[in-house]
Amino acid sequence: MRGVVFDGKQARVVDDLEIRDPGPGEVLVAIAAAGLCHSDLSVIDGTIPFPPPVVLGHEGAGIVEAVGAGVTHVVPGDHVALSTLANCGACADCDRGRPTMCRKAIGMPGQPFSRGGQPLFQFASNSAFAERTLVRAVQAVKIPDDIPLTSAALIGCGVLTGVGAVLNRAKVDRGDSVVVIGTGGIGLNVLQGARIAGATTIVAIDANPAKEAVARQFGATHFIDASAVPDSPAAVREVLPTGADHAFECVGNVKLIRQAIDLLDRHGQAVLLGVPGFKEEASFLVSSMYLDKTIMGCRYGSSRPQRDIALYAELYRQGRLLLDELVTEVYPVEDFAKAADDAHHGRVARGVLTF
Repeated sequence: MRGVVFDGKQARVVDDLEIRDPGPGEVLVAIAAAGLCHSDLSVIDGTIPFPPPVVLGHEGAGIVEAVGAGVTHVVPGDHVALSTLANCGACADCDRGRPTMCRKAIGMPGQPFSRGGQPLFQFASNSAFAERTLVRAVQAVKIPDDIPLTSAALIGCGVLTGVGAVLNRAKVDRGDSVVVIGTGGIGLNVLQGARIAGATTIVAIDANPAKEAVARQFGATHFIDASAVPDSPAAVREVLPTGADHAFECVGNVKLIRQAIDLLDRHGQAVLLGVPGFKEEASFLVSSMYLDKTIMGCRYGSSRPQRDIALYAELYRQGRLLLDELVTEVYPVEDFAKAADDAHHGRVARGVLTF
């Protein structure tokens, strides 16, 4: 079968992958569509260290082909969106409703794939850039059949992370003010999460002026072109003179993290979603924090995927959550190199690979 494999030097499409049958508590899924996220590119460029060879992809949707013993919530033929969160469901963090903190969901990659007799690692417990993948039952979330799988694919990473950061982690409330730095796939979902939450002033900042239209479509009330103004924080202050209730950094740049913190009003929250290099450090004025400000990390939107994916699917059906509009371009998997180049240069909000 076809898939995208990174061998430690380059990523390329192969057609001779094999995958084992599902074991107890596992689900075999025929992937229909998978979003290309910057996390996949970060494995290729080394920003995210991951052992090769590995089958890439972590944002997908498809149709259940087979289930292992003990799996009852999905059956062959069901449409599912996939979560990357292979949480155990039994530890103290899972029991508290914090599956993103499950230690068994972090690291410890499996090797359900093989090629020429050699085992290959699975990225993010998911590997959606393959015609078939094997996931834990908790990762397969049943969705209505009427949701296009090219759109549903994006729920499992970008939507869970961006919308979840707003609703679950920051708990943005009606009337709040929000600043979003970076309007890529994650930033756009933060924007629509803020809109859904009822924020009244939503300021988007991006260095690409071409992103203004889509940022406003997703919920921005104001757009600041960072390439056209000498001081984008000053431009934000023209809109929010006392600062923002919430500032989300969606780029992964330590200078922008500092900017997010500096843009906060009293009692404001800076939420870090972008991923800098693993050894990079950010600085801030300690004295500013004594005005009840908070710097918050956020893993995977602090989500509970079985609950949240179903919720977002229903919001989509009601017309309140945008999914189709996230899909800028659809590529056959054979065009992975072009899709990766388009994503790297910011030409798409989300490119989707299809099988």
